[in-house]
Amino acid sequence: MERQFFDFSKAFSDPALARSLVQAIERECAEPLTFMEVCGTHTVAIFRSGIHSILPETVVHLSGPGCPVCVTHEQEVELFLQIAARPDAIVATFGDLMRVPGMQGQSLKTAQAEGARVEVVYAPFDALDLARANPDKQVVFLGVGFETTAPAIAATMQMAKAQGLGNFLVLSMHKLVPPALKALLDDDSARVDAFMLPGHVSLVLGLAPYQFIARDYGIPAVVAGFEPLDILAALLTLARQRNAIRQGAAAEIINDYPRAVSEHGNPKARAVMDEVFTVVDARWRGLGVIPQSGLAIAEAYADQDAMRVLGLTMPEPRTLPGCKCGDVLKGKIRPDQCPLFKKACTPANPVGPCMVSTEGSCAAYYKYHAEV
Repeated sequence: MERQFFDFSKAFSDPALARSLVQAIERECAEPLTFMEVCGTHTVAIFRSGIHSILPETVVHLSGPGCPVCVTHEQEVELFLQIAARPDAIVATFGDLMRVPGMQGQSLKTAQAEGARVEVVYAPFDALDLARANPDKQVVFLGVGFETTAPAIAATMQMAKAQGLGNFLVLSMHKLVPPALKALLDDDSARVDAFMLPGHVSLVLGLAPYQFIARDYGIPAVVAGFEPLDILAALLTLARQRNAIRQGAAAEIINDYPRAVSEHGNPKARAVMDEVFTVVDARWRGLGVIPQSGLAIAEAYADQDAMRVLGLTMPEPRTLPGCKCGDVLKGKIRPDQCPLFKKACTPANPVGPCMVSTEGSCAAYYKYHAEV
């Protein structure tokens, strides 16, 4: 008998259901609702699916610091370039870091063109193969990402330790999402009524790390999936929550993505992270230094820490002149309100990381926004 499969892609983008959800959102949003998503995948999905163009005028969409490449600071990029310039090193990186400009406008792509050994890998485990194949080189994997990618990189480090791969190093520039949300809420200029929380990060964290948003700030938040109906359903949840709060109800953190995210997240993934990394202060592009928002390599794995093994020092921070990526990440301006947008800064010639990454707010706005 021929097997039949359910087409989830169609189910979660059904036009009739989408229209009914938009109508329900419009009914619930008699008063303005400003929501911020903090996930690059949500940013792209909202623009690519056209959701941004069908929402009621009372609903304002802001893209927050949810793209790991976009919040990678210029001084961190300079550190990448320092490593690439070493004749004894091979840099292993995800592809979306290749064109991110540093403080002098150079990138890993530039360094590669000038002869540096920079290899694009699709998973951190691939860097182990590079280390085995090049025993005379230090293979440095650039650990950039949120709680989503940190467990896989931590597991790779455990594997390297078990296999005795002494020439595999990691430069850990990982960042943590909940402290960034707190920094946004503590900013006097913040104007966010509700948060759409990232499904991928929440898969690891669960709901507990977000509870402070509702408890301490009285702001509702919802974990959302990435299909059009996921996003619209999450928006309806936020609108209803906001109205309930106005009637005296308490704000809540709600999981609208239960097919993937559980209340307690993935304890095993967090345990791997806790073994390999330690929480430290970290500098975010546009947000400055946020306490306890980064992951450094723990003492037990010091022999895989590129900072220590290679004797690296972090350059003094500088800002790219004219780039407003930081203000975009804070939700203070739209991408098209940056003076460089679509002029000096385009996907073909990006000035800031928000235009480099395919999940960056500026790149998504440039590609999908109807007015561009």
